[in-house]
Amino acid sequence: MKLCILDNDILDGHLAEAYSSFGALFIRLFEGVGVDWTMEVFNTQLGQYPASFDDFDAVLLTGSRADSFSDAPWAVELRQHVTALLDQRKKMVGVCFGHQLIALCMGARVGRAPQGWGAGRMVYDWHRPELPFCDDRNQIALLASHQDQVLELPVGARLVASNDFCPVAAFTVGEAVFCIQPHPEFKEEISAYLIDKRREILGEEKYTTASTSLQHGHEGEHIARVVVAFLEGSAP
Repeated sequence: MKLCILDNDILDGHLAEAYSSFGALFIRLFEGVGVDWTMEVFNTQLGQYPASFDDFDAVLLTGSRADSFSDAPWAVELRQHVTALLDQRKKMVGVCFGHQLIALCMGARVGRAPQGWGAGRMVYDWHRPELPFCDDRNQIALLASHQDQVLELPVGARLVASNDFCPVAAFTVGEAVFCIQPHPEFKEEISAYLIDKRREILGEEKYTTASTSLQHGHEGEHIARVVVAFLEGSAP
């Protein structure tokens, strides 16, 4: 498997020093569950793309501080590439910003979450027990950090996960696309850093709840195994 990782942010400060990039986090996540893939990272904000997507079996879109509906030239170019990849039925994974951008390219509404910022560990209802490693699964806990979200399920998509805060938390499109709003690649330390950074925006009640939630851990590695099976073609 050759995976193209489109990294849609440039980390700075503590996060850059500790984790390098979102792309590096995904490489670490997949290697942590035992894959033997070739993975290459391209930073879209810097205008980096592979010479040909045909050289890769699948494409992953990372998160970003930017809005998926931004008019910034790099975001417009990214949407053009993703629309073309959807037309080609290329295997794709979208996480957070990537999840939103793929949904937007499919014609779904994406915008600010009516409930404000989502932060910390969140529990989602799981609707797809037939997916690999999910036969006894009805909920999953993952780390969230977003103020935007997908506001309606894209046409032709199937809902995978939801909760009251984020009704379209994950979806699939046939055997080609797997999208998820929370971050399986995050460590609790990353969530804690982002929650502290946004303390004033979150307000004390949400800040305390989000910070305390991190004690309970998350299931990012489980989602990584589901995504690996999906991309390798063992998903129904």
